[in-house]
Amino acid sequence: MNNLSKNNKLKSENLDWTLIQKEMRSKLGLEIYESWLKKIDFIEEINNYVLLSVPTRFIRDWITSRYLDQILQVIKIYNKNIIRIELKIIEQKIELKEKSQNYNFQKNNQNISFLKDTYLQYNRIDPNKRFENFIIGPSNKLAFEAALKVSENLSNYNPLYIYGGVGMGKTHLLNSIGLELKKSNKVMFISAERFMYQFVKSIKANDMVKFKEYFRNTDVLLIDDIQFMNGKEAMQEEFFHTFNALLDKGSQIILSADRPPNKLSRIQERIKSRFSGGLVVDIQKPDYELRKKIVEKKTEELNKLYHDQLKISKEIKDFISSEINTSIREIVGAMNRVVSFSRVYNKMPTLVEVKVILKDLLNLTENKVTIDLIQTIVCKFFKISKNEMLSSRRSRYLVRPRQTAIYLTKILTSKSLPEIGREFSNRDHTTIIHSVKTIEKIKSKDPEMEDNINKLKNQILYYNKENEI
Repeated sequence: MNNLSKNNKLKSENLDWTLIQKEMRSKLGLEIYESWLKKIDFIEEINNYVLLSVPTRFIRDWITSRYLDQILQVIKIYNKNIIRIELKIIEQKIELKEKSQNYNFQKNNQNISFLKDTYLQYNRIDPNKRFENFIIGPSNKLAFEAALKVSENLSNYNPLYIYGGVGMGKTHLLNSIGLELKKSNKVMFISAERFMYQFVKSIKANDMVKFKEYFRNTDVLLIDDIQFMNGKEAMQEEFFHTFNALLDKGSQIILSADRPPNKLSRIQERIKSRFSGGLVVDIQKPDYELRKKIVEKKTEELNKLYHDQLKISKEIKDFISSEINTSIREIVGAMNRVVSFSRVYNKMPTLVEVKVILKDLLNLTENKVTIDLIQTIVCKFFKISKNEMLSSRRSRYLVRPRQTAIYLTKILTSKSLPEIGREFSNRDHTTIIHSVKTIEKIKSKDPEMEDNINKLKNQILYYNKENEI
């Protein structure tokens, strides 16, 4: 591993990524740099290409479709031999940062015990997740009412077990209960993952007495994502006894999970039985009316934040409400993407642009948007055959559709320049770059061309949906 790192370093010693970042900031502007380009990390330079990393697929697609050529031109200032860029998705490891913070915290506070340190680091209730701003609909009303009852009268339902899919609002409800009850009770709010981490660390430190005292000396225990407590027999044993001790002393226990108790895997039957002994409520997928409420509420919040500078059209709000139906978190994420686009480009996106921005949330995945599909739709639009498009002929009536298909392939897929070239009769990557730049230039000056591009994007992105039976 060390040898590989050394080799990579040798290969890339002539390419100073810090200088390239400064140049990108200068050429593309601070706002674009901070929003998108700052997230790019350098991995290595091999022969005539550079391998870079970004944290998410969405950022990769966005950079690929809008900035990759400009980044390549900046890199070529420092190394003319580089002819292409490859982007790899590498998620940023927040845990490493947390470990570093914990180390510094402990180093500066030697008199604070490990458990107290952990409490300070992880038992943080978010003041923004309150009952007042939890949006209610038929899919979550029962869970909301149960959470409210528990916060008004301890041990009304004990334990309270809330389950539902990812991003449905379970953590928001647990947080709201914690906020209300911590006014007059000792509250412990922790994820199942952190509980396990504490348990293992206590065993290693030979400090189980403190662990037991800490978790059993609370009035309210809230545990998020209990499904992650699977396996680990010794830890489940300790959790079972902690659970019983808290019930015996009248403490309230509230749990959340992504499935009902009887569907939990690799968790002891007696624990699942205890979970089922209280009130079990679920949060279902949000219906259209609830999604609409969430979109309107999010729009209000954003307008307050940006002083009414954002005018999200009814058409876009209705589209997000009807199409993003998996989870509440995805609806909020969709709104944030639209806002991010408007701030970067200083304009609200059109509906077609919104469809491109949200393509992964709309299940318009790359395996549906193929180069063959793009070529077929463009040929049909311009009334030419695919053989004509892929031929070497340079007649004007063929060149423009060919360039349009290349441009759409570049912005709607994450294919590299050489890959695109191969699909267009083995054309050189420089031809691909020229085609993309030509269409961008024409589009900026010709409203009809821009309208045609938008129509084609719409047809390509919704081809599968329109043709489903």
